[in-house]
Amino acid sequence: MPIHEYAPLEGPGCALCCYGFERMQSLHEPALTACPACGGALRRVIGAPAVIDGQAHVLRESHVAKHGFSQYRRVEKGRYEKITGDGPDAIGGS
Repeated sequence: MPIHEYAPLEGPGCALCCYGFERMQSLHEPALTACPACGGALRRVIGAPAVIDGQAHVLRESHVAKHGFSQYRRVEKGRYEKITGDGPDAIGGS
C-alpha cells in the first residue's frame, strides 16, 4: 500500500497536522479531506517516489553466503553450477 502525505490547507492545524503527516492508504480509498484529530481541511501532497539507482539491488556473493543462502548460475539448459554458499555443487542435468 502506498504512503500518502497530507498537509493542512489553512491555519496552523493541530499537533497531528500542523507539520503534515503520512497515512498508509490503499489506492482505492478516497483522499482525506479533514484531519482525523481536529477536523481541519487537508490537502494531499505529492511526494518523491523511492527509486533504486544503479546496481544497488544486485546481491553480492559474499552477502548471499553470509546469510546462509546459495547462489547458482545457469551453465546450460536445465543445469546450474554453484557460485557461492553451502548448497550442492550442481543442480539439474545428468
